Amino acid sequence: MMQKVPEFVSKGTWEKVLYYIALNDTVPPYLLVDREVIREKIRLIGNGISGAKVFYAVKANPDIEILRLLADMQIGFEIASEGELAILKSLNVPAERIITSNPLKTFRFLSEARDYGIKYYAFDSVAEVDKLSRYVPNCSVYVRLTVNNEGSEWPLSKKFGVEIDEAADLLMYAKQRGLDPAGITFHVGSQCNNAYNWHGAIEKARELWDICTDRGLNLRLLNLGGGYPIRYTKDVVDIKTIERRIAKSLRQKFPEDIEIFLEPGRAVVGDAGVFVATVIGKAKRGDENWLYIDVGVFNGLMESVGGIKYQYVVGSRAAHKRWTIAGPSCDSFDVIDRDVELPEPEVGNRILILSSGAYTVSYASEFNGFSIPKTILI
Repeated sequence: MMQKVPEFVSKGTWEKVLYYIALNDTVPPYLLVDREVIREKIRLIGNGISGAKVFYAVKANPDIEILRLLADMQIGFEIASEGELAILKSLNVPAERIITSNPLKTFRFLSEARDYGIKYYAFDSVAEVDKLSRYVPNCSVYVRLTVNNEGSEWPLSKKFGVEIDEAADLLMYAKQRGLDPAGITFHVGSQCNNAYNWHGAIEKARELWDICTDRGLNLRLLNLGGGYPIRYTKDVVDIKTIERRIAKSLRQKFPEDIEIFLEPGRAVVGDAGVFVATVIGKAKRGDENWLYIDVGVFNGLMESVGGIKYQYVVGSRAAHKRWTIAGPSCDSFDVIDRDVELPEPEVGNRILILSSGAYTVSYASEFNGFSIPKTILI
């Protein structure tokens, strides 16, 4: 494997990856995750926003050792299911460090969350208020507001969220049903590279806040969701810049004593991860050079379908070619990327996929009998 440190990977992470590959006989594919990168991200995220509380979005990577590391750092967790709750229970994470921001929850999850003592829940419909009042009476709730997702590689504005007037009505309805209308949440979209989205969302949240105040509701919480981007194949706006703009918008629009929640997922684990895979085949099909590897769309790289582009590294000094990269399954949908320039590897060579710590193994299935890659902290 080539020794030069690739772009967007820290020297420390790269050395750890090469060291692990050289000294271990673990059979690929597997995901290596640098624990020090995770620690650095947790120290950074929220640092620029006064009083912000960080709740890691477990869906980004629910590996128990990653969650154990984060739990030891005393941060919170955002979950959406009884499965995610079960992992946190096994780590003895207290209920006060857990929130749930999925506006649509199963009955079983609500029952288990109530029994465990989770207090904060998102919602965006009358039906969800009715469910919450039945399963978790007196809980604290925050309404999901629709905001601009332009500039996000994974928009999240269609499935969930409501506009201002409906949001105000829902908060009033929640109060009528005996719930505690605590505040507002939004999501600017995953992998958001447009820092203005947070400014616009905060402005819109302030409009809703004022309407609620006029209607006798005393809101106290603003949940900014996630969306911080990581570097895949190009530079992105950095966390310090995003939080500087968020902090400025908050100072202009909100009092200092409100509660601020953050729900980073990708930004915590994404660029801490490197997939180690193997080239298992090559072919020339028409004008295309095809490269087949042992991790694909179904068992680890599902986000490639939605447009996420990864950086690949092979240990070859051969001539460069443009490749279509595909996974191991017999399904023609299993195509990871196209027009990727790489030196030609040999079948059996390792291929490393960078910035692959988030939304990879958490999306993975055993379709076609291919196993879900193991996650290993280094």
